[in-house]
Amino acid sequence: MPNKLMVVIPCYNEEEVLPETSRRLTEKMHSLMERGLITEDSKVLLVNDGSKDRTWEIITELHKADPMYEGLTLSRNRGHQNALLAGLMTARGRCDISISMDADLQDDMDAMDKFIEKYQEGCEIVYGVRSKREKDSFFKRETALMFYRLMSGMGVDIVYNHADYRLMSNRALDALSQFTEVNLFLRGLAPMEGFQSDVVYYERSERFAGESKYPFKKMLAFAIDGITSFSVKPLRLITNAGIVVFLVSLLMLLYAFISWIAGTTVTGWTSTLASIWMIGGIQLLSLGVIGEYIGKIYNETKRRPRFIIDRYLNERGDDPVKDYQP
Repeated sequence: MPNKLMVVIPCYNEEEVLPETSRRLTEKMHSLMERGLITEDSKVLLVNDGSKDRTWEIITELHKADPMYEGLTLSRNRGHQNALLAGLMTARGRCDISISMDADLQDDMDAMDKFIEKYQEGCEIVYGVRSKREKDSFFKRETALMFYRLMSGMGVDIVYNHADYRLMSNRALDALSQFTEVNLFLRGLAPMEGFQSDVVYYERSERFAGESKYPFKKMLAFAIDGITSFSVKPLRLITNAGIVVFLVSLLMLLYAFISWIAGTTVTGWTSTLASIWMIGGIQLLSLGVIGEYIGKIYNETKRRPRFIIDRYLNERGDDPVKDYQP
């Protein structure tokens, strides 16, 4: 029995790639319909994350030309994760399954067939996993490997080489709506649901057009958010470091006492300077890690909305306000 599918695509300044993305998506959706994998009323939801170019105009034109396309625009730029969540929460209750993907055509659309087959076998969540990273630069490949190893070492349950290309059933979307944190890391939230899941391997292509929305600075911030949102091990590492420094200080005190008894109390500037720099660096690093957690607590306690929807283009027309309250 076919299921109603809603493909959710966050968009930020994607005017160069959207025409080609929509063309390929139209072909793929019709192919899935013809094979009986999805229903005829399945949709594609394009989420405009406060773009500064013609992205929203193109989405509006696509909606007018084909009712299969729906458009959602946020009141301002809220970042990829919040835009994706806005789309998923809009899809919740309006479809049987949702598939999230990026607009840059790097994700292989042919993998959607296998996603749906895995769902029909009983999986509530299906992860799209890159089979290889040969097209990435050496720096990006090694930093990505370090990121996944670090996340795993911190005790975070994360799918290796998975970004945000995934299928989620409506049941999984219902569970996702129960996570209310402001600091979003959807790659970590999905495995926390605990539902039956599986992976589909695919080869990721190069970006079709435009520039990457994740330069190194944003990737680093994203990694820090992921670690501090799901693990308290950095705080425990500070405690362990404090214990080690305390034990070293006791040894240094014993050394100084023995030197005083032996009459060799002429101190060297090297050991003193090294100790000051080491302890000062540990203190600053510790304050920074603690500050990250305090900042997250501060953001969570304010309970501000994760996104505000401006307009929603759907079969009912142009809704100025969406009924979902984050």
